[in-house]
Amino acid sequence: MTRLTLETTGDRQVTVTRAFAAPPDAVFRAHTEAELIRRWMVGPDGWSMPVCEIDARPGGAFRYGYADADGGQWFEITGTFQTLDRPGRIEHVERMHMPDPTPENEIVTTFEPKDGGTWMTMTMTLPDAATREAMLATGMEGGMEMSYAQLDRVVGAG
Repeated sequence: MTRLTLETTGDRQVTVTRAFAAPPDAVFRAHTEAELIRRWMVGPDGWSMPVCEIDARPGGAFRYGYADADGGQWFEITGTFQTLDRPGRIEHVERMHMPDPTPENEIVTTFEPKDGGTWMTMTMTLPDAATREAMLATGMEGGMEMSYAQLDRVVGAG
C-alpha cells in the first residue's frame, strides 16, 4: 500500500497528498534545490536525470531531462515558478515533452507541519478532462510514490 493518496475533483483537477517524516523546510528545499532533486526525482526504474536545471524564484524556470539506461529514450519536464513562499507553498506551471509538449499543468503545492513531519498537498489543474484522463492513464501514482519514498529517505538523511 502506498503512502500517497490521489483524488480527482471536477473534470480537471487531481490532488495528491502525502506525509513526510521531515520538517516543511526540508521538504520544500527538496523541491527547489537541484542537488536534492537529483537524489529523489529519479523517474521510472532504469532511468537517470542527466539534466537538472532550476532557478527557484518567481518567474524562474526549471528543466529536468530523463534518459533510459541504454540512451534510446528521453523525456523532459519544463516549467516556470509563479510563487515560492518558503517553507509553505510553491505555485508553478509545468509541461512534459515526450517529445512534443503536453498542455500546461498548473500546480499548487503546500507543505504543512504535522505530527513532527510535513503534510504535502499538491493540486494539479489541467486544461480539460481529456488531458487529465491521459495523465492519469500513465500510471503516475505508482511512479510518484516511488519518487516520494526516495524523497523521504533524502530528507530523512538531512
